[in-house]
Formats: sequence, structure tokens, C-alpha cells
Amino acid sequence: MNILITGISGFVGSYLAEYLSEKFSDASIFGTIRWRSRTENLVALNGKIKLIECDLKDFSSVKLALEQSKPDYIFHLAAQSYVASSFHAPQDTLITNLTSELNIFEACRALKMFPIVQIAGSSEEYGLVYETELPIKEENALRPLSPYAVSKVGQDMLGFQYFKSYKLPIIRTRAFNHSGPRRGYVFVESNFSKQVAEMEKGIVPPVLKVGNLSAIRDYTDVRDIVKAYWLAAEKGEPGEVYNICSGKGYAISAIVEMLQKLSEVKIAIESDLSRMRPSDVPVLIGDCSKFKSRTGWSPEIRFEKTLEDILNYWRERVPERISTKTSVS
Repeated sequence: MNILITGISGFVGSYLAEYLSEKFSDASIFGTIRWRSRTENLVALNGKIKLIECDLKDFSSVKLALEQSKPDYIFHLAAQSYVASSFHAPQDTLITNLTSELNIFEACRALKMFPIVQIAGSSEEYGLVYETELPIKEENALRPLSPYAVSKVGQDMLGFQYFKSYKLPIIRTRAFNHSGPRRGYVFVESNFSKQVAEMEKGIVPPVLKVGNLSAIRDYTDVRDIVKAYWLAAEKGEPGEVYNICSGKGYAISAIVEMLQKLSEVKIAIESDLSRMRPSDVPVLIGDCSKFKSRTGWSPEIRFEKTLEDILNYWRERVPERISTKTSVS
């Protein structure tokens, strides 16, 4: 069995590669990287995966990657995935996310390949959700509130169109917020944890800088998410879309409170206007009964444990404060 993971060096991609390499010892796992990709997340996978340098925005490069990997499964995870950045670089976000996926589909067609393709969509596609629509089901209207969310709606619909038009076995997933150790520090729960780790080591004052604390998100541990992605590819019905989530919402303020309890120092809170978005999704709580019924999946790791693991991850990586005092002998 040959498996291709786009964006394998990223947060979710590296966890998925670890999970699949342990689950299928005889599988050949390939992953796309860019020449400038940071590969520290792949250290534990040395010798277990095969990396292919590939610019997903270039059709010839993507076609060559598929020729080399001959995949039975493609997990398309590579994307510009930071919502805040999409407001500053909307064009790049749309071009990167849509063109990359289109090239994968067209390369499959050109090579007459029909691998099962799992598309990693996002709960951000739902955008503006009304209280009467909670918890969110797959049939809910899509009202994206960021360029990133618009790009994900485009990927979602493109996957549906290529399934209908060309019978490519594409399975669409809409994962709600997911986190864990190795999460990029630009994401709120990881950013807060890194700030706390720096406070504990005296690098910064014990003042947590925050943005919108009223937003509510549905969190799942990344280690549960990658299991869901495999089950989606293995048991999902091509052409269908599935929510993947815990079904439980947490206000960002609750994350702050959890970190305050886990911290070794007393933390004050300070609002930072630079952390506010032009528009923010107020609440995202999902219903994944459709996916659970199809696959039997259920999340196992509690969010409190996820957050503790993220904080410990940063505690190990934040350097000790270097004293500026000089000794006199």
C-alpha cells in the first residue's frame, strides 16, 4: 500500500505519518515537502517515510510526485492554514489552497490514477452560525468569514465537483479545531501556552496578552484527528462530507482559566488589539454523528490533557532566562 501525505512536515501531517507508520509497518509512506520546509517534526520518522520535494502550485511538480509515489491513498493536508494571515494575504491564501488541490486532481486525471483522496476541510467553512443551528451538521449553510474559510469552501466544492464529474474517489472532511504538542505558536492555545512557559522562566512579565476571549470552539486532540482521517479514507463514502469534532465547545476565556491553573506563576490578563480579527466566527460546535455512525470513531483524549501536553511541550523548548548580571571575583 502506498500512501501520499501532502504537507507531511506540518503539524497534522507529521502526526498522521507517525500513526500510519505504526499502524501499517509494510506501507510505503511518501510526503511532499518544499525546499524550505522545516522537518524537525519528522525526526522520529527517519527511515520510515520517503520525502518528495514538490511545489503543489506547479502542476508538473505535482504530476511527478504522483508518478514517484503511485499512491493508493492521498491525504491532502498542505495549505495556508492560519486564519489571521489570510486577512493580510488573501490572494496568496486562495491561490495556494485552491491551485494546490486542483493540481492534485488534474494530475490524477492525467495519469489515470484513482487513489482515495481525503480532503482536510475546516469548520471555518460554516462561518456565521446562528444559535438555532447548533450543533452544526454537515447540511448547515456555509457562510465563511475569512479568506481562509473561503478557500476551504472552494476546496470542499472542488472535491465534490471532481467526484461528480470524473468519479475521483474523494472524501471531504470538515475538522473542527484540533490541537496538541507541536502546534504552531500562532494558534491561540499554543500561543497562550508559549507565553505561560516564558513567564515561568522569567523571560517576560506574567501578563498574558489576549485577543477575543468570547469566541467558542470545539476542540479535539490532533492524535484523535489523525485516526479519524484514516477512518475517513478507509470507511468514508466517496463524494460525502463528514464533520470531525468532539461536540463540546470551549470559550477562549476557558483556555485562559485552564492555563492559569496549570501555571507555576500568577498570571494577569491584558487585551491586545493587534490580536483582533476584522471578523471572527462567534461559535463553532459540531455534530459528528454522521461520521461516528459510518466509522465508529470517537475522540479519546480530553481537552484538558491536550492543553497540559501543549504547555509541557513549550516548557521543554523555551530557553532558560540568561542572567545579565556579571560576577565579580
